[in-house]
Amino acid sequence: MNILGINYYFHDSSACLLQDGRLVSAIEEERLNRDKHTYAFPELAIERCVAMAGLEFGDIDHIAVSIQPLLHWGAKLAYATKNPRHGTGFLRFEASRLHWRLRAFARWFLRGWPRLKHRPRVHFVEHHLSHVAGSFLVSPYETAALLGLDGAGEWATSWLGAGSGTDTRCFGQSTFPHSLGSFYEAATEFCGFRPNYDEGKTMGLAAYGDPARFATEVGRMVRVDAEGGIHVDLSKFSYQHHGDQRCGPGYHAAFGAPRKPGEPFAQHHRDLAAACQQVLEERVLQVCRILHHKTGARHVVLSGGVALNSVMNGRIVRESPFDDLYVTPGPGDNGTCIGAAFYVRHAVLGHPRDFVLRDPYLGPAYDDAELRLAIEARGLTATRLEDAPETAADLIHEGRIVGWYQGRMEFGPRSLGNRSILANPTLPTMKDHLNARVKHREAFRPFAPSALAESADEIFDTEVEAPFMLKVCDVRPAWRERLPAITHADGTARLQTVNAELNPRYHRLIAALGRRNGAAVVLNTSYNVMGQPIVESPLEAIDCYLGTGIDALVLGDYLLTKPAEPAA
Repeated sequence: MNILGINYYFHDSSACLLQDGRLVSAIEEERLNRDKHTYAFPELAIERCVAMAGLEFGDIDHIAVSIQPLLHWGAKLAYATKNPRHGTGFLRFEASRLHWRLRAFARWFLRGWPRLKHRPRVHFVEHHLSHVAGSFLVSPYETAALLGLDGAGEWATSWLGAGSGTDTRCFGQSTFPHSLGSFYEAATEFCGFRPNYDEGKTMGLAAYGDPARFATEVGRMVRVDAEGGIHVDLSKFSYQHHGDQRCGPGYHAAFGAPRKPGEPFAQHHRDLAAACQQVLEERVLQVCRILHHKTGARHVVLSGGVALNSVMNGRIVRESPFDDLYVTPGPGDNGTCIGAAFYVRHAVLGHPRDFVLRDPYLGPAYDDAELRLAIEARGLTATRLEDAPETAADLIHEGRIVGWYQGRMEFGPRSLGNRSILANPTLPTMKDHLNARVKHREAFRPFAPSALAESADEIFDTEVEAPFMLKVCDVRPAWRERLPAITHADGTARLQTVNAELNPRYHRLIAALGRRNGAAVVLNTSYNVMGQPIVESPLEAIDCYLGTGIDALVLGDYLLTKPAEPAA
């Protein structure tokens, strides 16, 4: 049985394919159309997923779409009626989006299956079921508490419940405009970043602020009731009107002038980011305690765009009653294609669970001949390596910045060792060196470490694995000065633990670097420059290498180098 999963109604459109319950491919459309966080219908991703599985469109049995576009329209009409000043614009926005998104799906579907009797069955799955239930169904847990948090789906902004086997039970949902995701988006806008796009920057900036300055005022803006419901004081916001602005006049009156993009940061921007980050963490910890009381579960499955806040996730691991949490490699809207497909397989079609999503390497791969052709297409000469991990470790140890392009592309927003830029974390100047020569991003943003799963706890204060780089933990004090390039201003790091079974080549590289550096850790940042999606093809990898200060590129077993001074 072949199930095609699609996410396209909101941002980060994507597709995946299940064959007899196995996730054989998953790709974000942005990697192919080169439009970061794209809203485009994922035609390219769909075609690639189907081709990678060796199938044709006629082989698809079911299509799972991660939205029920007509759901809660009664609630939307009632909301507009209660808000007459902005109701017309609100409904016009919702109706326009509904029209164009349904039209895009219909046009694609009719092109793929022009004859009625050969068409697959289409399932529209509620957005939060795609997030929450879908994540649980691919988790390693037989039972778990379930929590979904985002800006908004069809109308809901949160989902609290429990999962057991293939069953999921909802305890409650908050609805628009009472949204933790939108609350945090407003802080992102205030700090001069792009909301629903740059929330990771707000999280990074928060480490440089004093949350106490605005803690009381920000704390009043959002509360959690006894059942885990979210309530936002809307008097300071304008996102509830579906306009272009998240912050209202009351927001600026309370916290000062917002930062314009490109302007320097004032201290009140840093302090506001810190306060909003702290309040987000505390409110989600409240919800986790409520969920634990209701379920008694040892583990929680977290999903939705808010689950990308890895600092928050780290606090859940350390401070909530749960032993650990599971987050898929794509917890935002990109991952709902996977969630919808597994929801259809298990909850709709009744198949038992027999798959755990541990492997994030779900995208395209290129064989040796294709890599060689890409090198030749750019008129370059490469060296064929006997041992790519050892050679890469030598270069990194010497202070070189290395592009590392191997195997299948990762799914999700993090480079996890197959489409990565790697560097030596022990060099004090490496963070600034990498920013100036390659990434060209804000200096306050930290770089992340990859460490061996079996020895990470010697360097990082953690007892759980973090294979998808979505849990922040403390760097142990004795290692902070030894690993300056990956230690954030608050002494933390967004760790990836690397398992030898899942990625033996990357594991070998880190181990080899550890023998040279005395620390089995490598600085790992995504293979892209700011504002661009992670590279997908070998030609993109080569062009990024040529157009930036990357010193060497290990492309499969091929090495390309150019003269470069070590970082020192």
